[in-house]
Amino acid sequence: MKDEGKQRGFPTGDLARVAVFAALIAVLGLPGSLNLFGDAVPITLQTFGVMLAGAILGTWRAALAVAVLLVLVAAGLPLLAGGRGGLGVFAGPSAGFLIGWLPGAAVTGWLVERAGRNPGIVPLVVACLVGGVGVVYLFGVPVQAALTGISLGKAALLSVQFLPGDLLKAVFASVVARGTQRAYPDAVPAVHQERLRTGGGR
Repeated sequence: MKDEGKQRGFPTGDLARVAVFAALIAVLGLPGSLNLFGDAVPITLQTFGVMLAGAILGTWRAALAVAVLLVLVAAGLPLLAGGRGGLGVFAGPSAGFLIGWLPGAAVTGWLVERAGRNPGIVPLVVACLVGGVGVVYLFGVPVQAALTGISLGKAALLSVQFLPGDLLKAVFASVVARGTQRAYPDAVPAVHQERLRTGGGR
């Protein structure tokens, strides 16, 4: 009975989903990165993956997917946009944004969980913007300012260039998440949690 309880608490299917989303975020780095207006922090597609993970996996699974990716990056695998990897990336200008992915994914998932069994596009977009943009910036901007020696205001101003793209990512992630959830109800975090509570998770 003990083993059965542990299996219910951490279904093997969740391990697979975590691995898939960690891989998805890594794959989204393949197109590379873009630096605009002399900003040392690049624009990448990987934040889209962070938002999507939160919207589909919910709080802890999304955070775990991002944590797996960051651990692999720290181990030296070139999984970030532009083929970056190793501990050095956590000492560079984008370190705060990378660290912010983890709470950003978790907050996105937490908000989507509270949107219920049938979250609409608007709650999904709000969750992606709050978690995938607001929380990530909250970590990224101060760390960038500290590591590059610029003022907090200038770092915030440099981050404004990310906003149009991040808004598009949030909308697209919400559309993809909603389409996935309609086809596969277990992709709704609240539904998945309910199935786990009733012993129906896999």
